[in-house]
Amino acid sequence: MVVKPLVYGLDYCGDMALFAGRVIRDTFRLPAEIGETVKQVYEIGWRSLPLIIAAGFAVGAVLSMHTRSSLERFGAEALIPAGLALALVKETGPLVAALLFSGRVGAGIGAQLSAMRVTEQIDALETLAVDSFKYLVVTRVVACVITLPLLTTIMDFSGILGGYVAETLISGMSLPLYWDRAWSMVDFTDYVPATLKTAIFGFIIGTVASYLGYNAVGGTEGVGQASTRSVVCTSILIIVTNVVLVKAIFFFFPGAGG
Repeated sequence: MVVKPLVYGLDYCGDMALFAGRVIRDTFRLPAEIGETVKQVYEIGWRSLPLIIAAGFAVGAVLSMHTRSSLERFGAEALIPAGLALALVKETGPLVAALLFSGRVGAGIGAQLSAMRVTEQIDALETLAVDSFKYLVVTRVVACVITLPLLTTIMDFSGILGGYVAETLISGMSLPLYWDRAWSMVDFTDYVPATLKTAIFGFIIGTVASYLGYNAVGGTEGVGQASTRSVVCTSILIIVTNVVLVKAIFFFFPGAGG
């Protein structure tokens, strides 16, 4: 009884891996769908901006308050801006941005492509000699890879701003002083690897959501399943992949672990 689910799971993972390989191959195959990719960057990235800014501001404010409650015990309130900035840039910002992106964009891609599949719009594109895979899937994956690092950077800055608002309401710290202290301990090796790893998160979100939507079956019920599974699968994969990437960052950039 255990063998059948295991075989099914391995088969499922194999199909998804082949799908991801096809995405990588077709990304570099001409002609490129530049217009559709730009459209998806706008739909996926620009429309996610309000959510990222609001969430980053809230996370920064909450982290600042929690950090203050801890550091006050040791008389180290001056380290609050630097501690907040390090926490946001190195881990909290990239991970929270990826999970929010997964919830909004992953569900959207899964729902869009599955709806197109069950209503035979994808079949209609193929009858018109349009490469539906490259037009619908590759453009969305590339847009996710491009936009998520940018959104992560915006979330980092939004979080630091939220931390400043929380801190200035409590202690009255000025913005120039807060800004200088916040970036005093953040190094190049802290920001770049942590932000670039979100490009991998973007690839995971775009590929998994596109796979589930592109291969959806079962009518309107299949649309709901594809949307739900996209969020669940991408969130789990992001958390697991993050553990591996953090270890890899510490290996290739020893300074990032300090």
